[in-house]
Amino acid sequence: MIIEIGHYALVLALATAIILSVVPLIGARRRDQAMMEVASLGSIVLFGLVAFSFGALTYAHVVSDFSVENVWQNSHSLVPLIYKYSGVWGNHEGSMMLWLLILALFSAMVALFGRNLPNTLRANVLAVQAWVSVAFILFILLTSNPFVRLDPAPAEGRDLNPVLQDIGLAIHPPLLYLGYVGFSVCFSFAVAALLEGRIDAAWARWVRPWTLAAWTFLTLGIAMGSYWAYYELGWGGWWFWDPVENASFMPWLAGTALLHSALVMEKREALKIWTVLLAILTFSLSLMGTFLVRSGVLTSVHAFASDPSRGVFILCILLMFIGGALSLFAFRAPLLSAGGLFAPISREGALVLNNLILTVACGTVLTGTLYPLLLETLTSDKISVGPPFFNMTFGLLMIPLLLVVPFGPLLAWKRGDLLGALQRLYVVAGLAFAAALVLFYIEHGGPIFSVLGLAAGLFLVFGAAADLWYRAGIGKVAANVAWRRLTGLPRSAFGTALAHAGLGITVLGIVAVSTFATEHVLHMKPGETTEAGGYSLQFDGMQPSTGPNYREDRGHFSIRRGGVDVADVWSAKRVYSARQMPTTEAGILTFGLSQLYVSLGDPTNDGGIVVRVWWKPFILCIWGGALVMASGGFVSLSDRRLRVGVPRRKVKASAAMGPAE
Repeated sequence: MIIEIGHYALVLALATAIILSVVPLIGARRRDQAMMEVASLGSIVLFGLVAFSFGALTYAHVVSDFSVENVWQNSHSLVPLIYKYSGVWGNHEGSMMLWLLILALFSAMVALFGRNLPNTLRANVLAVQAWVSVAFILFILLTSNPFVRLDPAPAEGRDLNPVLQDIGLAIHPPLLYLGYVGFSVCFSFAVAALLEGRIDAAWARWVRPWTLAAWTFLTLGIAMGSYWAYYELGWGGWWFWDPVENASFMPWLAGTALLHSALVMEKREALKIWTVLLAILTFSLSLMGTFLVRSGVLTSVHAFASDPSRGVFILCILLMFIGGALSLFAFRAPLLSAGGLFAPISREGALVLNNLILTVACGTVLTGTLYPLLLETLTSDKISVGPPFFNMTFGLLMIPLLLVVPFGPLLAWKRGDLLGALQRLYVVAGLAFAAALVLFYIEHGGPIFSVLGLAAGLFLVFGAAADLWYRAGIGKVAANVAWRRLTGLPRSAFGTALAHAGLGITVLGIVAVSTFATEHVLHMKPGETTEAGGYSLQFDGMQPSTGPNYREDRGHFSIRRGGVDVADVWSAKRVYSARQMPTTEAGILTFGLSQLYVSLGDPTNDGGIVVRVWWKPFILCIWGGALVMASGGFVSLSDRRLRVGVPRRKVKASAAMGPAE
C-alpha cells in the first residue's frame, strides 16, 4: 500500500508544480501579494510530496519488496543494507527520483532562505523552478515510473549491479546531483530576471551563494566519481575522458566561469549580459549531461541503458528549456545596460581572461564529446575522440590559466598595477621552481618539461598563500597587527585562497602521476617477486573467500623495503552470485601521498596469474586538491555577507534595464 501512496504523492506533486508554475507568475505581473505567496508555500509542499514519494521507494528497497519491479531489478535480499539504500538511485528510475528530490529541495531552500528577495523576483524564480519540476515529474510518470508492480511477485531480486555495490557509488550520485541540480537555481534566477527586466549587482549577489554551493558539491561529486573509477574498475587510471565524465566536467567549467563572472558583476556591475548567459548555459550543460546518460546514445560504464522514448522525451525537455531560455535572452539582451567599465589590466580583466579560457576549454570538451555522435548520425561513420585530443587541446588551454590565476587577487579593481603584482610574485615563482626541481630529483628524473608542470602547480599553491601574506602585511607591520589583519579578512578571502591552492595541488598530482608513474604487467607464481616504486612485492598465493552475496579468489602480496616487511595487501577477483558478474577488487597501499596499486588479471594454466602493478607517486594530491577546493567553497559560503545576503533593493529613480551602451 505504501507504494501506491508514494505513487499518488508523485501525482499530487505534479498538480502542485503545475499550480506553482502559473499562479506566482500571474501574481508577479499583477503585483498580487497573495498570489505571489503561493510560490513559497507551494514549494515547501512540493518538496514534502516528493520526499514522501522518494521515501516510499526507499522503504520498498530496504524491506526487499520484490513485488515492485524497480526493487526486483536492482536489489537482492542478501545485499548489505547500505547498498539497499544506494540501490534506490543506482538505476535509471531511482536516479531520476533523486534528481527530482534535490530539485524540490533547492526550491524549498529558495523559499525558506530567500525572504530578503524582492517578492516579484522570488515568485518568478520559484515559478521557473516549478517549470523544471513539471517536466521531470512528467518524464518520471510517463516513461520512468519506479512504482510499477509485478504480479506475481518474484521470490528474489536480480541484485544490484556489482560495480555499484561500493560506498563510493553510494556517495557519488547525490553529490553530483546536488551540483547538477543546484545550477537550476542560477538558471531560474537568470530567466526570472529576464522576465522581470531587472538585472543589477544585487541580483549577482543573490545568485553567488547558489552558484558557489552547486559548484562545491559538483567538485566533490566529480572527485568522488574519479576516485571510485580508480579503485573499483581496476584500470589504475583516474580520468578517461569518457563522454559521461565529460558531461559532468562541462558544467563544472561553465560554473567556475559563472562564479567569477558573478563576482565581477557584484563588485563593478559589469558583465551583466555575459553572467546571465553563463547562468543559462551552465544548467543547459547539466541537462545535456542528463540526456547523454539516459538517451542510449552513449555506451559507457557510467551510462544507463534506456529505451529511445526516454531519450526523445529528455531531448524535448532539453530543447524546451535551453531553446526557450536562449530565445528569451536574445529578446531581452539588447535592452540590457553594459554596466561599469574597467581597464584591461585590473582584477576585472583577469577574471574576464579566466572566463574566456574556461569557456573555450568547455567548448573544446563539448566538441570532442558531441562530434563523434553528430558524425555518426549524419554519415553513419564511427570515429573515436580519445585522450590524445583532449590532453592536447585542453592541456594547452590550461597553461595560461594556471599562470594568470595567482595574479588576479593581487590586482586592484578597475585599474591594476601589473608590475607591482609581478614584483610580489617573482619570489613565489622562484620558490615554486626550486621546489619543482627538488621533486624532480626525488623522483629520479623524467621528462624535463615535467619541472614546468610541477612548478605551475606549486606556483598556484604559493601564490594563494602570498595573497593572504600581503593582505595581512606580514613582514611590513608588527606581528600583532599582521595577525589582526589576517584574522580580520573576510572568510571569502580564505575561501578563494583555498580554492586556488586546491587547484594547484590537483595540478601537482596530475603532473606527478602522469610523469613519474610506473606500470608492470607480468605473470607471477607464488613466491615470485617484482619491484615497484622502491618496494618489493612478493606474491604469496591465492585464497578463496565468500561475502554476503559473492565469492572471490584473493591474492596476497607481501610488501618489503630494504628486505624488511612493511605491509601486505590483498587483491581479488570477485563473482556475484545473482548476476554471475565478475569484478576486480584492486589492492591499494598508501605511502604518504603516493599509492601502490595491485590488480589481478586472468589465471594461467601453470598455477600463476597475470598481475598488474602500478606505482602512483603523489596521486592523492589529485583528490586532495579537489577536497581543498571544495573546502574553499564551504568557507566562502560561511562568509556572513553570503549567508545573510543583501537587503531589499531600494527603489531607484533609474531602472536597472536601460538602453544598451
